[in-house]
Amino acid sequence: MTPLSALWLPIVLSAVIVFVASSIMHMLLPYHRGDYQKLPDEDKVLAAMRAAGLKRGLYVFPFTTHKDMKSPAVVERYNQGPVGMMTIAPNGPPVMPKFLVLWVGYCLLIGFFVAYLAAHTVAFGANYRAVFRIVGTAAFLAYGLGNISNGIWKGQTWSVTIKEVIDGLVYALLTAGAFGWLWPR
Repeated sequence: MTPLSALWLPIVLSAVIVFVASSIMHMLLPYHRGDYQKLPDEDKVLAAMRAAGLKRGLYVFPFTTHKDMKSPAVVERYNQGPVGMMTIAPNGPPVMPKFLVLWVGYCLLIGFFVAYLAAHTVAFGANYRAVFRIVGTAAFLAYGLGNISNGIWKGQTWSVTIKEVIDGLVYALLTAGAFGWLWPR
């Protein structure tokens, strides 16, 4: 077993590498630019939403209960559409520093749990490939496969979901590379 305290450097370095890679992938590369769409007649829709007094939260529409889901009136509302989920954030411009700090914290958290798993499954002094395989698999579970639920349950388009899974694969490979390189010997 490898002591978890010996893995602090790959935890931190992998978080920094993933942060930099994700910044490049989302700000410089063009393949995420079409992920979001503008609402048709946005000014009217936003005015109606303001008038409704929406607060921060997750909304589904048309709203129903499990008990009423199959009633003819609810089925008709679903057939008329639109059907969806909507996340409302607090008013004001996006607070990017907050989001970036939370993202780094998330990357560190993934790094910690990947290190915990690897420390208990990969021997001290193991070769690069052995470390890479275990760490890469664990990191892909966290960064990549978790995004599939957005396509299943939240109506996210499959093209966006696949791009997020690919991003997760890149982050997992970078994490695995950092751990393989810095694994204690």
